[in-house]
Amino acid sequence: MSGIAPFKGRQDRVAQVLKAAHGLDFPEPNRSSGGAGGRVIWFARGQVMLLGADPDPALAAHAALTDQSDAWAVVTLEGETAEDVLARLVPVDLRRAAFEIGHTLRAQVLHMNASITRIGADCFQIMVFRSMAETLVHDLRSAMEGVAARG
Repeated sequence: MSGIAPFKGRQDRVAQVLKAAHGLDFPEPNRSSGGAGGRVIWFARGQVMLLGADPDPALAAHAALTDQSDAWAVVTLEGETAEDVLARLVPVDLRRAAFEIGHTLRAQVLHMNASITRIGADCFQIMVFRSMAETLVHDLRSAMEGVAARG
């Protein structure tokens, strides 16, 4: 997992290198590109995160690269009630009509800063700081139990 922050005026060149070296598009804000072999997600203004592949060395000429592998915990939430579970935890509309496959955002999961990306029809990738991993699992479990209890 690598952070990529293009130098001023170099985003187009970073996009070219990502495409040539990794077959991935540089995403627009609140979007992601890629799939199981690698993914680039918008992470903040002027920053993306490359997951599942080591960054091509040619990127270093056009962007600041930072290894983020030890900083983040990544969880996949999947199932027909995934939207309902997240509705209990996230103050954003993540229903499919508003948040399609490939959409991503930075939001709070209760009190934790997170990155949330829809990677399938009923599947979300949730990233939080590694120090919050246990709390995320606890909060997801509680929300899942609440959703299961009502149905």
